[in-house]
Amino acid sequence: MSLLTLLLFFLSSLLSPSKSSPLKPHPLPLPPLPSSQQLQWQLGSMSMFLHFGPNTFTDSEWGTGKADPSVFNPTRLDASQWVRTAKSSGFSRVILTAKHHDGFCLWPTAYTDYSVRSSPWRNGTGDVVAELASAAAAEGIGLGLYLSPWDRHDGSYGKTVEYNEFYLSQMTELLTKYGDIKEVWLDGAKGEGEKDMEYYFNTWFSLIHQLQPGAVIFSDAGPDVRWIGDEAGVAGSTCWSLFNRTDAKIGDTDPLYSQEGDGFGQDWVPAECDVSIRPGWFWHALESPKPVAKLLEIYYDSVGRNCLFLLNVPPNSSGLISEQDVKVLKEFHELKKSIFDNNLARKGFVNSSSVRGSEFGAENVLEEGLDKYWAPEEKKQKRGWELYLEFRDPVSFNVLEVGEPIQMGQRVASFRLEMRNVKSGEWERVVSGTTVGFKRLLRFPRCQSRSLKLVVEKARADPLISYVGVYMDKFSDKGRDSSSKITVTRTLQEEIVMNDSKK
Repeated sequence: MSLLTLLLFFLSSLLSPSKSSPLKPHPLPLPPLPSSQQLQWQLGSMSMFLHFGPNTFTDSEWGTGKADPSVFNPTRLDASQWVRTAKSSGFSRVILTAKHHDGFCLWPTAYTDYSVRSSPWRNGTGDVVAELASAAAAEGIGLGLYLSPWDRHDGSYGKTVEYNEFYLSQMTELLTKYGDIKEVWLDGAKGEGEKDMEYYFNTWFSLIHQLQPGAVIFSDAGPDVRWIGDEAGVAGSTCWSLFNRTDAKIGDTDPLYSQEGDGFGQDWVPAECDVSIRPGWFWHALESPKPVAKLLEIYYDSVGRNCLFLLNVPPNSSGLISEQDVKVLKEFHELKKSIFDNNLARKGFVNSSSVRGSEFGAENVLEEGLDKYWAPEEKKQKRGWELYLEFRDPVSFNVLEVGEPIQMGQRVASFRLEMRNVKSGEWERVVSGTTVGFKRLLRFPRCQSRSLKLVVEKARADPLISYVGVYMDKFSDKGRDSSSKITVTRTLQEEIVMNDSKK
């Protein structure tokens, strides 16, 4: 046998898995667990809501259902501009109000004449849903649709069987004519004094899952995604994806239960945080968008609390997203990237108090994605699982990110971050948190250290950590120190306020 052959044999033996050292198996997932559709939804992080219809032209929020279809005439409508705005701002999908409470339909439905077919737009041949579906598919953006259960126009509303037949027929149109639908959005909104109406929700849910098996269904109480319980975009500081659907009812769910979820819940129903970029949900000429700093605050309180951020950006009466809104969204995207594209933890060395096996090492928490994670040695501890970060030089930071591999269940119930005091050498608490889930972001006053310790204090089972991030946010109010200066670009809204104050 030649020397080269011997060398190749030696190298192959080193690279080949040892028969005497099989890989340690993954820990058992801890139910309840997300479906594949729920996982894809959570990975998207942010969706854009598009409230659009006759209300856009009548300066209304809840239309009466009596507006003449002729008012709907967006002469410059460009669904591609909507989708490009969403994509360039970091949104993974768009959700359109195909029918709002006024009953006006943005597609040429066969079941009522109260639709775009009766409007002057595109000479009565237009289809907003079709144009948006085409634009979204071209850009690789997911499409969601909102079909309001409450209908203030159709005469069948209030007649239980007749209206449920009408509603399901329209839902079938939407879910069979426009390609893949990623989310179907429902709510229980209905004005006081309106007709009593029983919605056959379970039948609706079954039909939706039949026609669009890849879609998640949103409502106050799931079945796939739940409402956070407010329209401010703010989740509870404790937020479980675990939930009991039997304890929730569409249109009548305890807001606190929606905000926090249930650590003992039997169902996986993560939360979606909806809020509008403007004071109203539909576009109004005299309203202006929220400043970028406010959007960042909402991001921390939604995505940073294990939820999805659903931001409403209403097209204006010409059929475009207003330049004011586009400008704020661009600033928001750039600001977010400036913070989260620089994970300081990657500059350090990571270690842990224990490890389940070599493939579950602490270094996995520096890689994005859910497939790799740190797992401690099983059944050796009941609390106090620890991850360590050591840096060559002291780092300044004021944001912590922690993530769990949620395909294995949500486990962490409380944790804290500590740092070693540069002068005394003692460990000091920086910040504490409760739940983690897909992503948890915590802010605190600026700190500096070369040694950090993440301690999981309590968990439903051995904790699994998929990601740890440490960042410097120079713009957040909660992240300032007395010497820092904020240089966020003023939005048009702020400029208007300043100009008014000078008059």
